Amino acid sequence: MTDAGIQLIVVDAANVVGSRPDGWWRDRMGAARRLLAQLTASKVHLEGPAEVVVVLEGAAKAAVAGAADPKFEGLRLVLADGSGDDAIVDVVAGAVEQDSSRSITVVTADRGLRDRVEALGADTVGPRWLLDRVES
Repeated sequence: MTDAGIQLIVVDAANVVGSRPDGWWRDRMGAARRLLAQLTASKVHLEGPAEVVVVLEGAAKAAVAGAADPKFEGLRLVLADGSGDDAIVDVVAGAVEQDSSRSITVVTADRGLRDRVEALGADTVGPRWLLDRVES
């Protein structure tokens, strides 16, 4: 089965949380929990079907009860053992390997990460792109 018609959105949670001007970043676990709740409730306003993958690292991982936390149904959670950037690259590389024609968008403002995933064929957008779609 192909996922070519389903856009893959990969969220760099640490970067999205850190980009907010309202101080969410001070409490990484709480901020990650609020972001996940927003993503779950809003189902992200997109133009077509999408699979949303959220990569959590460090203290933000404590926001969930595990990669299959039922509170955040509809999201695929990836708990990074080390670098969140490496985990994001792994998710993108795996998706490209599975279906190279699939539309993949990575949400991050990290220029180094953008370079790495764009080299794999993914598009990149900044955190505001995602926040506009969950806050509207």
